[in-house]
Order: sequence, then structure tokens, then C-alpha cells
Amino acid sequence: MAAASGSLLHGAAEALGASEAALRLILSILSGYPLALFQRYFLFKKQPSHIHLFNTVTGLCIAYFNFGSQLYHSLLCIVLQFLILRLMGRTVTAVLTSFCFQLGYLLSGYYYTATDNYDIKWTMPHCVLTLKLIGLAFDYYDGGKAQTSLTPDQQRYAVANVPTLPEVCGFSYYYGGFLVGPQFSMCKYLQFVTGELTDVPGQRPNSLAPAMKRLSLGLFFLTTYMVFGPYLPDSYFLTEEYANQPFWYRCVYMTIWGKITLYKYVTCWLVTEGVCILSGLGYNGKDETGQTRWDACANMKVWLFETTPLFTGTIASFNINTNDWVARYVFKRLRFLGNKAVSQGAALFFLAIWHGLHSGYLVCFSLEFLIVLVERRVMELVRDSPVLSHICSIPLLRPPLYLVQQFFHWLFMGYPLVPFCLFTWDKWLKVYMSVYFIGHLFFLLLLFALPYARKVLVQRKDKLQKSH
Repeated sequence: MAAASGSLLHGAAEALGASEAALRLILSILSGYPLALFQRYFLFKKQPSHIHLFNTVTGLCIAYFNFGSQLYHSLLCIVLQFLILRLMGRTVTAVLTSFCFQLGYLLSGYYYTATDNYDIKWTMPHCVLTLKLIGLAFDYYDGGKAQTSLTPDQQRYAVANVPTLPEVCGFSYYYGGFLVGPQFSMCKYLQFVTGELTDVPGQRPNSLAPAMKRLSLGLFFLTTYMVFGPYLPDSYFLTEEYANQPFWYRCVYMTIWGKITLYKYVTCWLVTEGVCILSGLGYNGKDETGQTRWDACANMKVWLFETTPLFTGTIASFNINTNDWVARYVFKRLRFLGNKAVSQGAALFFLAIWHGLHSGYLVCFSLEFLIVLVERRVMELVRDSPVLSHICSIPLLRPPLYLVQQFFHWLFMGYPLVPFCLFTWDKWLKVYMSVYFIGHLFFLLLLFALPYARKVLVQRKDKLQKSH
């Protein structure tokens, strides 16, 4: 039976032009919808122990369907995390032990399973699980401190009671977030289990329509990726044909490739967000106008992602939950260093190694840091320059300026994505050499030129003020 099922899936994957592992992943994510419907109609406001069991069993089934017996990796880390919390209590030692063990286990998995290609294997959901379990250790530690000593964020996520093993398992294996996220806290999960996350107290949430909207949007991006993705393979960067193309063509290809490549991540996050909304976990209270918000598990701000001409705008709209997690548990926890740049660098370094051990990840996030730094300096220069501010405010010039800005925006979004997708130094170095390291040179030039330009601008302002 298993062999027949595997053969059937293999044939279907070939027909769709995808790998069997990718097809299993998509089917597993989509299976969240019938599971969420079952939970809505048969488990809402039922015994929490039944809901924990349901989430644990369904999550384990999804893990086995995708990774077979390798599901023991997640089970081992979850049980050990529970024991760390129980035996070490609300201590700094427990937090450090959790952080080192969970991250170390993930990095060991990367080391022993890594190849030169992107493979869907047990380390993919395990990186999501790693953040969940480390975050749980921090929140449990915060739960033992005086409320007055905590920041508003820490107060919101602090775990007051000692988690039980069923709670930790249900939290970790919840079918709507096990494979590709999103991240959510133990407090949020427990509110979900007790039926508190609903727009109609005591009744099932009216979340069917918003869930279907996210599913439809996710399927739209999936279709777009499946139609255009085969024409924009990563491997084309390494061919002689690409190297022999005109320089402008290589840049345009990189721009379009980067945009379409990101759609596979957008697809997964939108579909899983729909699952979370349907089950109720996506409920996020009401806004100032009284409208119900379903964005508690949103990993994408689609409109901002598609329209922003800024790198910081794309970062703010993409993989939101992971970025928030790193800001909360890495960046803000390093406040004692007293240096924002160091904290930001440490956060990006954590993100790089969390993705994997390939050099491409480090290069990608280093470039992201450089690009954001330069963009901020450019915006400061435009703001301080009356001439540039006036040019940018002319209505007739806004559309062409926006188009030019968008081209550079997506060109230099695709540029750091090259090492992220090609992994090894020999591959991404070949691509960067073929475009003459245009991104590195451009941003390093701006990095050193902008402070001088701003200095000249300030001096001119001072002279004008003195002359008046």
C-alpha cells in the first residue's frame, strides 16, 4: 500500500513538474483545512486534553507522511525541552540550555544532511520547531518574574503556569504551524485550545470567509509560481548561456527570477495562515473601528510586499512572524550590550545560521544588512536636501521615479537572494563575477559617498544661514 501510494505521488509530481517531496509538502499544508474544520465542529470548547491529543496525533501523522521514521528528531527535542523546563525551572540556566541544545541539534542536522541543493527533509520543519521551543523557554522564564520588571511584550507572552507534556506536544505539533510556521506563543495556543480566540464569545469564530480569502490568494501565487517558475530555474545562473548574455539581460533575469522565486514562500505562508484563521488561532481582536482582525498568524502583508519600493518595506512584509521572533528573543534581549548595530548584526547572524550552514546564507544576510543601512542613509539625504525633496514631490515625476525605484528595488532584492538559493561559494561567486559584483560595488560606493554628501549639504546649509 505504501509503495503504491509513493508510486502514485511520484507520478503525480512528475506530471506537475515538481518533486515528490514538494508535492507531499503542499498536500500536507492543504490537509490543514479539513483538520481545522473537524476541530471547529467537533472539538470547539471540548476538553483541552482532547485537543492537545488531536493536534499531537495529526502533527505526527503529517511528520511521518513527509519524513517517515525521521519524525523521532522532533519528538526527542520536544520531550527533552519539557524535561528541561520541569527539572531546571524558571532559571537562566534553563533558557541557556534550551537555546544551546535546540539550536545545536538543528545545526547538527544541517551538518549531517546538507547537500548542494535545496532538499525538503526533516530539518525544514525542525527549524520552525527550534524557534518555538526556544521561545517557550524564554516565556516560561519571564513567567516567574515580577510583572513590573517585564516589558509589555514580555508580559504578553509570559507563561504563568508550568506547561504539561500534552500542552508542549500539542503546541509543537499543531497541524497549522508544524511544517512551515507561523510562529505563535504558548499563551496564544492555550487561548486557542480553551476557545477564547473567537469574535463571538462562547461560539465558533466566524473565520470561514477570511480563511478562504487567504487560501485563494495562496493558490493564486502558487499558480503564478508554477507557470513562470520553470522558465526561471536557479540552475540557469550557472550556465554558459547566462554568462554570454548581455549585461542588461543578466540583470533583468536576476530581477524577475528573484520576484518569482519568493512566491513559493509566499504560497506556503498564505495557505497555512488560512488554516490558522479557519481553526481560530488567527484571531487578533478588533481594530479601532471595531472590525475583527484575523492577522495574528500572518506571515505576509501581500499589498505592501507587491507595492513597496523600499527594501525595508519588503522586509517588513515578508516572513513577519520569524522576523518578530528574532526581534523579540534575540535583538531586544541583547539590549544590555548598549549598541543597536551590534544587536542587529547578531540577530542577522542568528537568522543566517538558523537557515543553514552554507556560506550563501551568511552572504545573503550580510548584504541585507548593508542594503538596509544604505537605504536609510539615502532617505536621510533626500529628507535633508531641499532640491531632492522638491524633485521627489513633483506629481508628474512620481510615476517614473516609482518605476525606476521599483526596478532597482527588485534587482537588489534578487541580488542577495542568489547566494541564499545557490548555497555554496563556488556557485554564487560565479554568478556575482558574471555581473561584475554590481550590488557590492554599488552599495559600498554609496555607503562611503553618502556621509560625505550629507556633510557637504550640512555645510552649505550653515553657510546660507550665516549669510542671511
